[in-house]
Amino acid sequence: MFRPDDFDFLARLLKERSGLVITPDKAYLLESRLMPLARQRNLKGIEDIIARMRNRDEALARDVTEAMTTNESFFFRDGKPFEQFRQTVLPQMLSSRNPKRSIRIWSAACSSGQEAYSLAMILREEAAKLAGWQIEIMATDISIEMLEKAKAGLYSQFEVQRGLPIQMLVKYFKKKDESWQIDSSLRAMVQFREYNLLHDLRGLGQFDIVFCRNVLIYFDQPTKARVLDSISRSLPEDGVLFLGGAETVLGISERFKPMPNQRGIYCVNGGSATTPTFPVKISG
Repeated sequence: MFRPDDFDFLARLLKERSGLVITPDKAYLLESRLMPLARQRNLKGIEDIIARMRNRDEALARDVTEAMTTNESFFFRDGKPFEQFRQTVLPQMLSSRNPKRSIRIWSAACSSGQEAYSLAMILREEAAKLAGWQIEIMATDISIEMLEKAKAGLYSQFEVQRGLPIQMLVKYFKKKDESWQIDSSLRAMVQFREYNLLHDLRGLGQFDIVFCRNVLIYFDQPTKARVLDSISRSLPEDGVLFLGGAETVLGISERFKPMPNQRGIYCVNGGSATTPTFPVKISG
């Protein structure tokens, strides 16, 4: 059990550094995530971790933040958003961006990179339509460890079995010992970068499409509003935001409005993004 002041110290540190809100009923998460870190550092337990952080051990504080904010990811997670990207949003962008022929996509809180690589695979499948276009995928995360894994593009058998269609595995991955590595040409399509969603996002530039899925659920309301406000400023008037299935902007931010008939997709409020009035079908 945590002493109340130790719990408050950890909760405050995590909130300030990552936006993550830990309530007393989630204290078990601290135990499960931080005990392996204590063993790795040859510390007796979480009490030792807290004592060192109270003495301003910055490296340890960073490791604690990484351990607590590392979230699970898998290829084509939830399925539907990637269908929406391919069948609705991408055709819309190809039409509206035709004069400049460039699209910039941001995968925020990308974890180990599966979301960004899922988007890269879709874009590769649509290569004929994108000839002559400049497509950029930027993927960011707070965890350096996860970013290094993402850059390597190396995944276990278990990881590639979760959501990745077998034809995509055969087409875009090569067996490497007991793991699978995504093709180097797809790795080259994604730029991975360390970034904290709580920081000023202007350094990342403007994007046409933002995926920020299953992230806001860990924040309190004021932090959600602040992050959404920052993202809205990173999008043009017809920009598009994808959120997770359990997330919404309603009652949190006036900066976005739901895209008609498209659950989980949001347009900049006052912008011009619209949904096609006819079904869009794209063959693979």
